[in-house]
Amino acid sequence: MTDDATPTQEPWQIMGENIELMTGGIPWGRRMSFRVTKLEKGRVWGVQPWKERLVGDPDTGVIHGGVLTAFLDNLSGMAASSSLNEARFVSTLDLRIDYMRPAEPKREIIGEAECYHITRNVCFTHAWAYHENRDKVIATAAGAFAINMPRAISTMRPF
Repeated sequence: MTDDATPTQEPWQIMGENIELMTGGIPWGRRMSFRVTKLEKGRVWGVQPWKERLVGDPDTGVIHGGVLTAFLDNLSGMAASSSLNEARFVSTLDLRIDYMRPAEPKREIIGEAECYHITRNVCFTHAWAYHENRDKVIATAAGAFAINMPRAISTMRPF
């Protein structure tokens, strides 16, 4: 609480209130049309809709693997940012994707990511992509994200 007895919000709560700006502010994110469905401290859930323009193999109608990579990378970065005690940007240092099976054609993909460890400079994450539940995953991801130094909003370029 501040001196005037006004409750202060955690950075992850502010992220949750501004999630449309976070996902819609990046041109490729808008093009992919993914959306965040739930955000908690250190955890993020989202949905990647199936779109014809995102298909990697026209014969099967399966969504391109690069879309899954971008989706899990973005969710993982949000999980990392939301785990911190102060508002900070993160950058992907390393991301490993393991593809278990192709996504089913014309079905949205559910994703979730969690930040499971934080050091002074790096956040570590796990993420999953699936249709119904994590019992039959499409892909998993393990990531490391650099915690960037704080910077003033005025130093950022508009999208």
